[in-house]
Amino acid sequence: MTSVLAANNRAATKDALAAEDVVARTAQVAVAFADRADEYDRTADFPAADFDDLRAAGLHAPTIPVEYGGLGLGPLRRRTHPLWMMTAAVAKADLSMARCWEGHANALTLIDALGDDAQRDQWFSGVVEEGQIWVAWSGEPQAPKPGEARRFGTTVTRADGGWIIEGTKAFATSSTGADWAILLVNTSGPGGARHLSGADDSLLLLACDLRHPSVSVDTSWWNPIGMRATASHVVRFDRTPIPDSWLIGPPGAYLKEGWQTAFIPHYAASFLGAAEAAYAYALTYVERQGKQGDPYVQQRMGQMAVDVDTAHLWLAHIAQLWDTGRLDDARTAGSRARHLIEHLALATVDNCVRACGARSLVRPSPVERILRDLSFYVRHDNDDHILATIGRAVLDVDHDASFYKP
Repeated sequence: MTSVLAANNRAATKDALAAEDVVARTAQVAVAFADRADEYDRTADFPAADFDDLRAAGLHAPTIPVEYGGLGLGPLRRRTHPLWMMTAAVAKADLSMARCWEGHANALTLIDALGDDAQRDQWFSGVVEEGQIWVAWSGEPQAPKPGEARRFGTTVTRADGGWIIEGTKAFATSSTGADWAILLVNTSGPGGARHLSGADDSLLLLACDLRHPSVSVDTSWWNPIGMRATASHVVRFDRTPIPDSWLIGPPGAYLKEGWQTAFIPHYAASFLGAAEAAYAYALTYVERQGKQGDPYVQQRMGQMAVDVDTAHLWLAHIAQLWDTGRLDDARTAGSRARHLIEHLALATVDNCVRACGARSLVRPSPVERILRDLSFYVRHDNDDHILATIGRAVLDVDHDASFYKP
């Protein structure tokens, strides 16, 4: 028994060291992302060179299993924390790039979790050998905003040997850079997953080759205040054919197995990275300005240190829940972490600005972009609904742990 425990401890130590190396290499590669971030933000272009760098470093297949040539990270493989720390390192350099990276990593997790052997063989080899980029798209908001004439949504109909997709998706991250997308579509009508109008079984996950001539990108819509380099344009499907062999998992599996809950704390890892960037800038700025003796600056810096540490502790805790198989606890706690880290990150950026002053918001300071990106990205879910959902769970009231619908 002693020898078995010793062997397991050695294996765990080896895995931990390997994970530390992956995170360190990601942080090293991401230095170049920070140098490019301003230009990508100005042009709202997809950060293609950043993905090229990750591929060159052997980091572009994070959640693909080791036996397929990937790093074998993520909640499915019970090696969650290093994946989230890779994401935080990317987000520290460029939050927009981190959003694209999240979508890629999460889509590969879904293929691993719900796909069959033939799908894994085909799509994982495309990533590992050719550097293909994946995303997962659900966005089909059904109510137009004031002054907006267009409506978004897809319809999916059966055809010989597969499906036909017609319509549009909004907030389509990486639309000008990705090769493949997992489309979350609803057989009962438009709405994707977040605006599902039918039963869970009406939600399908269909893989789509974005290079098909029936797929086009409308770049006129995406002109936001922040997260510009995510290239989250409107994508149109003009009777796009999807063969049966590209259906990922059984209908409704995404909701029934709660896969969205595995990705919720992944957003928080990106928030943390943005906070770390603001904190690092503030440290450098305060030292260069000789403000270390200002008691108010000391308070701001102290609060930033505490908030960043708190976010790290929460993510480490949630990752341990996933990795030890405490799935119900992980799903509940993931939303709590997502809620808390949003506020910790926003407070960190605010404290950075207050400690450094208005010059921190003048380009080429990265804080100006971090503030815009983070303020926009945390809207990805409505925090009021998140907190209400956490309350429903505490009160043992029925709740939607995936999309926080009442």
